[in-house]
Amino acid sequence: MASSMFKGFKDFIMRGNVVDLAVGIVIGAAFTTVVTAFTTGFIKPLIQLMGGDSGVGAGAWHVGKVAFDYASFLNAIITFLITAAVLYFLVVFPLNQLAERRKRGEEPPSEAPSEEVQLLTEIRDALLRGQVPPGAANDVLGRNRPPER
Repeated sequence: MASSMFKGFKDFIMRGNVVDLAVGIVIGAAFTTVVTAFTTGFIKPLIQLMGGDSGVGAGAWHVGKVAFDYASFLNAIITFLITAAVLYFLVVFPLNQLAERRKRGEEPPSEAPSEEVQLLTEIRDALLRGQVPPGAANDVLGRNRPPER
């Protein structure tokens, strides 16, 4: 019972979509960390400077002794917008273009076959046309040679 459950779990995990999803989540989290570091290190200080305040309370307004940190909020919005824009233009848009091509019946051009495949195709075609004498393949492969003594 337990072994079949683990086998089912292994089959589930090894599906391509699950692995791709896990990789996407890890890369997305890492990318979000980079964007957050950029906005916290560069954008938030600019927002604080534009606010005209300096010192510890920069980027916030105070009502009584309560600080409203508008710079952090604007920073979070900018982080979200940068992350969403990059994901849209580098992932969603290209995949949508590919889906539209497939819907119209236009597949992206396939890679040219390797030289080995082209050579084998030519040999097959020559054999089918009868241009190669019977037994020539065996001669090339050394199958018709008398045994060496």
